Amino acid sequence: MEKLQSLRGMVDLLPEQMPLWQQIEATVRAQFERAALREIRTPLLEVTELFARGIGEATDVVGKEMYTFLDRGERSCTLRPEGTASVVRAALQHGLLSQGAQRLWYTGPMFRYERPQAGRQRQFHQVGIELLGFADTRSDAEAIAIAWDLLMELGVGGLALELNSLGDPADRAAYRTTLVSWLQQHQEQLDADSRERITTNPLRILDSKNTDTQAVLAEAPLLIDSLSEASRERFDAVLRSLDALEIPYQLNPRLVRGLDYYTHTAFEITSSQLGAQATVCGGGRYDGLIEQLGGPPTAAIGWAIGLERLVLLLAQAQAAGTVALAPPTPDVYLVSRGEQAERQALVLSRQLRQAGRSVELDLTRAAFGKQLKRADRSGAPWAVVIGEGEAEQGVVLLKDLRRGGNAAEAVSLEQRLSAEQLMKALSRS
Repeated sequence: MEKLQSLRGMVDLLPEQMPLWQQIEATVRAQFERAALREIRTPLLEVTELFARGIGEATDVVGKEMYTFLDRGERSCTLRPEGTASVVRAALQHGLLSQGAQRLWYTGPMFRYERPQAGRQRQFHQVGIELLGFADTRSDAEAIAIAWDLLMELGVGGLALELNSLGDPADRAAYRTTLVSWLQQHQEQLDADSRERITTNPLRILDSKNTDTQAVLAEAPLLIDSLSEASRERFDAVLRSLDALEIPYQLNPRLVRGLDYYTHTAFEITSSQLGAQATVCGGGRYDGLIEQLGGPPTAAIGWAIGLERLVLLLAQAQAAGTVALAPPTPDVYLVSRGEQAERQALVLSRQLRQAGRSVELDLTRAAFGKQLKRADRSGAPWAVVIGEGEAEQGVVLLKDLRRGGNAAEAVSLEQRLSAEQLMKALSRS
């Protein structure tokens, strides 16, 4: 029988990989709590129209990358390719915006059908924030600062912030007209994908990874030249806030982001440690999205970080010794042998866990020597040993594994304690 395998681009996260993921998730949660953000969780599966209307039908995400199918009710459903549209839909559906501006964060798996590569899979994980109902330019700076500080706390090196302003819809419409005219004059010099985008999504051509196309685009008109005075003043205010926060940035007039809902501030945070796929965090303002999805006109800004890329970065830093990660270890390793002793060990392990201790109970029924060697390898500071003699007397042997040496030696020299005395001894450690 053929061995079953996971689908391409759908990756298992194994126990030895999880400590780094859990460290990232714990840091994320702590940072977001300090920033007064509240968590929201949305379904993996949404109606396709949500992303077609929200992200834009001309985008690569909607046109080429979504996992879309008809369910048994003949409804078109899509596995979410990003988090913002789902969060906005949930906020509208449950009337969150009627309660005032919302400071939200989310995390979870997303799905895009694209070529898997290092740090990018077809099922991938994102963490992101959405500030709904905030128009002040300080909200742009605060959103960026939360991302910057999170990455700094995690130990990500080589960070750089790139910024651009996409203006309001009128600015973009004026720029689109100018850009399309210029692209049509130079279309023979563009790659095939870029030529197709001239009529569907011309701004995405600016983000082309084709080196020949990028060389041609060096002479293309810039979006900043089409910004209204109000849009320029708004962007300048964002930059002044970043200056006040002492967050370094670089202006990138070619930065457009890949989704149609962005307006005004667009940004990416990159790391020089990632090579070609340098973007760690991306986001921006999307003041028209909530209205586009059926809500009232509402200002909003947000960003997302791909966790796979973050894990890749931190794993490299851990291997280089620049980021330290202690593997999780139990507080106590419980060794037992004999029917009565094993029954008592089962009860004691539960009591210790209920008292807040992390306990690994050896379930192998192997000889004491083998079990104690496993206790050594577990990294636990304490081994608790119960044999038939201890079980009959209602006591345990407590061994301090931190003293080194072979734990299997001289067990009889250790402390003989009742269960109550054991609890007190461990509470003092």
